[in-house]
Amino acid sequence: MFHGSMVALVTPMRADGVVDDTALRDLVEWHIAEGTHALVAVGTTGESATLEMREHVAVIRTVVEQVKGRIPVIAGTGANATYEAIELTRAAMEVKADAALLVSPYYNKPTQEGLFQHYSAIAEQCHFPMILYNVPGRTAGDILPETVARLAPRADIIGIKEASGKVERVAEILALCGDQVQVYSGDDGAALAALALGARGVISVTANVAPRLMARMCDLALAGDFIGARAVNAQLVGLHRDLFLESNPIPVKWALHEMGRMGAALRLPLTPFSSVHHERLRESLRRAQCV
Repeated sequence: MFHGSMVALVTPMRADGVVDDTALRDLVEWHIAEGTHALVAVGTTGESATLEMREHVAVIRTVVEQVKGRIPVIAGTGANATYEAIELTRAAMEVKADAALLVSPYYNKPTQEGLFQHYSAIAEQCHFPMILYNVPGRTAGDILPETVARLAPRADIIGIKEASGKVERVAEILALCGDQVQVYSGDDGAALAALALGARGVISVTANVAPRLMARMCDLALAGDFIGARAVNAQLVGLHRDLFLESNPIPVKWALHEMGRMGAALRLPLTPFSSVHHERLRESLRRAQCV
């Protein structure tokens, strides 16, 4: 069910910081038309850290309503408090999302045992497909392959978004877990390599602005055509790099505004994309035929 190009969807906002439901619904329709395989609503790219609980759930509900079952919707429900992650996951279940993406607890830096118990507690309370999310560069914690293997027998834990920056982790997790979990790249720049190692897709920032190319690259790679996939990925290399010139999602929201898809508004403490980077990102957008 979950494979290919899965967009870590931004949350459009108006200039006053209020979530822009119209722009959000328009993005959903565009992604479906462009061939996106799944949408992630209110992951970390969706500014989950600065949305209130009611807003967080409302955005998930809006995406689910707009999708109307045409592609899967994965709800970002991670938190650094286990009870809050349980509450968000239950809310995602209630609004009929298809799965939950749970970033590992940030700042409090749990041990591997703490990570195991955190995810185990959520799985025990919420019988719902769950994808773990490992991104040590943002959370200061690393879900090790051995911990994934301990969690893998739980039927509701179906996969992991792996964004440690170590592409070999894909092979390590699959060697320990076999077909008990699916691995998804969380790093656009390493997505093609991860697919070659057995990943089933990528949860992508780049796909926010280049959905058709990212979907095509994933389709080719999953079909075993890595020559074709490399050719498509070559058009995207600049975006993989330049969408991280500043903290995500600052550049990608600016890029979508440049493309006329939505406003560029963010919530503090994120600030507008520095003008010194504008032309560089514009050039990468042009190379990928986004503008």
